[in-house]
Amino acid sequence: MAGANLIYGLGMIEMGMTIDYGQLVMDNEFAEMIKFSVQGIPVNDETLAVEAIQEIGIAGNFLSHESSFKYMRSQSAPKLIDRNMFEDWETAGRTSLQDRALKKARDIIENHKPEPISDDIKAQMRAIIEETESEMGITK
Repeated sequence: MAGANLIYGLGMIEMGMTIDYGQLVMDNEFAEMIKFSVQGIPVNDETLAVEAIQEIGIAGNFLSHESSFKYMRSQSAPKLIDRNMFEDWETAGRTSLQDRALKKARDIIENHKPEPISDDIKAQMRAIIEETESEMGITK
């Protein structure tokens, strides 16, 4: 990813003129997946399951092996993207990603209680603002 460390434009639609909360929730999930991917994949004897392959052998059942369970949990785990079989998705109501994202956004708006910012962090933010205003010649 060319060294970029900023993901810009989350939630923006209409060339950035509008913020869509459902889009913001989806983009957040995509950003989490990107962050997970750019960390890289550890490659060593344990993650390659060399011992499990030797133990189970050709055409054996790897899915029920302890190492498969251990490392499948380290995979990306999106909350909104539905990876169920089609029939299960249909039975669960055939909701689209947009539907699920809007539901999550509404839940956040209605129920989220953010942690208050500490006085120390507020002071640091105030200092940054005041320094910038001073550099730009902004007076109050």
